[in-house]
Parts: sequence; structure tokens; C-alpha cells
Amino acid sequence: MRAGVKEAGAVEGGFAPQFPWAQAAWFGAMLVACYAPVLYRLAKQWYSDADMGHGFFVPIVAAYIVWQRRQKLLAVRPAPSWWGLVPLIWGALQLYAATLGAELFLARTAFIISLIGVVLLLGGRPVLRLTAFPLGLLFFMVPIPAILYNQLTFRLQLLASSVAEMSLSLLGVPVLREGNILELANQRLSVVEACSGIRSLLTLAFLSLVCAYFFDRKVWMRGALLAATVPIAISANALRVTLTGLLTEWNPELAEGVFHQLEGWVIFMLGLMMLAATHFAINRVYGAVHGRR
Repeated sequence: MRAGVKEAGAVEGGFAPQFPWAQAAWFGAMLVACYAPVLYRLAKQWYSDADMGHGFFVPIVAAYIVWQRRQKLLAVRPAPSWWGLVPLIWGALQLYAATLGAELFLARTAFIISLIGVVLLLGGRPVLRLTAFPLGLLFFMVPIPAILYNQLTFRLQLLASSVAEMSLSLLGVPVLREGNILELANQRLSVVEACSGIRSLLTLAFLSLVCAYFFDRKVWMRGALLAATVPIAISANALRVTLTGLLTEWNPELAEGVFHQLEGWVIFMLGLMMLAATHFAINRVYGAVHGRR
């Protein structure tokens, strides 16, 4: 692999190594051909599953970040590594096992693992370090496993209905909760999967990393905002259920239909505002602490 990397193109202070674009294109075409059925079904789920609507934007954002780093990638000296065969073989075996067991999550993540292997094989660790963040973002385009999704959804349903029950009681609205069912005077509200908050949690988690990357130079901020998305999504969704309960006291028809969907969009925008406010607050505290020093 090392012998195949030639040096060409004069730059300041010497010569820049030429990235093996032909090999990269060949490996890329092979990956797409091998994973075409998997990627096609994945894109179909992005279109049909409201929880994964952000999936269309994940590869676009990742590709844009790589494009932003193109000067650094062109300047770095590629160090092709045979260790790239390890994730490539791992991905192939994972795809084979997923195909036998009809396991979508393993098949879809196998593509990302194989892509990481190609980067390591052709560019080595220097290129892999520069592309680690956009490659990691690609995992957000894969829906979480069904068994984990069901567990999270059910727990979030119970949590949202419990918080809504306490909030409505404090506001003087009589309510009785049985699991994820809220019994009101004029309406019976069921906190279904779509109202569990998992949708906003997945999207907010992706947006938190993207916002931290583009608007903050501190690498640790990505982890901080990612952790903050959990209480933000839970709080915003509990507010949505509480607001629905209040509106049904006035007009029960407001708990369903177009208005209910619009309410979901408003609450999601509120979640984004809460995420931005959290980012601002962390920076203020960080600035105050470092300013004292």
C-alpha cells in the first residue's frame, strides 16, 4: 500500500503526497454496490418514518464537514495502513450475519464500519483522525435497534404522562393516570409512541453535535450538549402532553388532527431554543470561571 502512494504537486517547502483518488473511487463504488439494497431500504425508512426524517440530512452534513476540511486533507501525508482490512472484514462478516438474521441495524452499521475501514486502508491514521467526526455522525442516520427503541419509547411514554399528571394537578385540572393513559374530565389522552419524545430526542441529539461543531471550537462542548438533549427532549415533550391536556379542557378536538401535529412542531422549536439557551449558559459559566483565573 505504501509503495502505491506517489508524491506529486509542488507546495511551499517541498512536495505534497498525492492521495490515491483512483483507489478511493474504486473502493467507494464497491461499497455502494455491496450495500445498495441496505442503503435503499434505509432511505425508504427515512421517508416513511417520522422519527428518522433527519436521516436525509446526516450524510449531507457529514459530506459538507469533510469538504470544509479538504485543505487539511490535501495537506496531510497519507499513510495507508493494512489495519484498515480489520474493519473491512468485520463489516463484511457483520453484513453476512445481519442478512442471515434479517437484522437491519447490524446491516446498516456494517456500511459505516466498512467505510471507516476504507479510510484507514487508503489514508491511514492521519486521514482517519481528520474524518473521525463526520464518520461518527453517520451513525445518526441509522435507526436504533427495535428492541432498544421499544424499551426507550415505553419508558419515555410513562415519564411524559407522569410529569404531565403532576403538572395538570398543580394547575388545578383533575386528572387520573393509568400507565400512559390520562383520564380527564372531558377527554381520555393516550401518550402513544409518537408522543413519547423519542422523535425529538434523536433529532436533537444529532443537531446538538452539529451546532457544537459549527458554533463552538471547544470539542468537549459536543458531549455537553449531547448530554443536555435528554432532559431537554423529556421536558419539551412533557410540556406538550400538559398543554394538550389543558387545551382539551377547552375543546377536546384540539387533542388530535392538524392542530396536534402543529403543536408538536412548536414544541420541537421550543426544544431547539432550550438547546441554544443551554449552550449559551454553559459558555457564560465557562467564561466566568476562566475569567476569574
